Amino acid sequence: MPTPLIKICGLSTPESIAAAADAGASHVGLVHYAPSPRHVDIARAAALRRAVPSHVKAVLLVVNMAADALAQAVEAIRPDVVQFHGRETPRECAAFRAATGLEVWKAKGIKTPADLAQAQDYAGAVDRLLYDAPAGKLPGGQGIALDWSLLASYRHTIAWGLAGGLNAENVARAVRQTKAPLVDTSSGVESAPGIKDVDRIKAFCQAALQI
Repeated sequence: MPTPLIKICGLSTPESIAAAADAGASHVGLVHYAPSPRHVDIARAAALRRAVPSHVKAVLLVVNMAADALAQAVEAIRPDVVQFHGRETPRECAAFRAATGLEVWKAKGIKTPADLAQAQDYAGAVDRLLYDAPAGKLPGGQGIALDWSLLASYRHTIAWGLAGGLNAENVARAVRQTKAPLVDTSSGVESAPGIKDVDRIKAFCQAALQI
């Protein structure tokens, strides 16, 4: 089984970005969504983006942003990937992708087989689906795992990744069960909401890379 790609999301300091890159992460996520404890404003996100090594992709996570505001954020931050984590439709994702040429991901909360089937509406509109636990008060970063058995034998028609409640203790088991080609963690490598722990980042990456 191929070693999964690794995204460490919700980073807010140069030190945590360096830790993720040094530990083997392929992607680092910057959250631009004010209600989140991991929110970074545009100026800070742009500065953090400049700290991302060239071999690591920077992912900008946004939620239901107005088109003009999103365009300004993308111009300032210059991410490699934009991850939509709200109510963005396949048509909206496809239009943004066509207009910018950027890699586009769409996060979808999955609770039932019907949710998984409905997510396939994004095929052709995005470059990757990111399966997460259903949204609560916030659309992600809640430390809640989805039911991995939903993905265990699913025949995927689009690139995808697994998020939701992943940490160093369960990521290897999650990948073995789902065959996820990419794993994404945020709260699973924190000492408190929004505070990344360098040792937990390292442990998570080691666990994922040793599969």
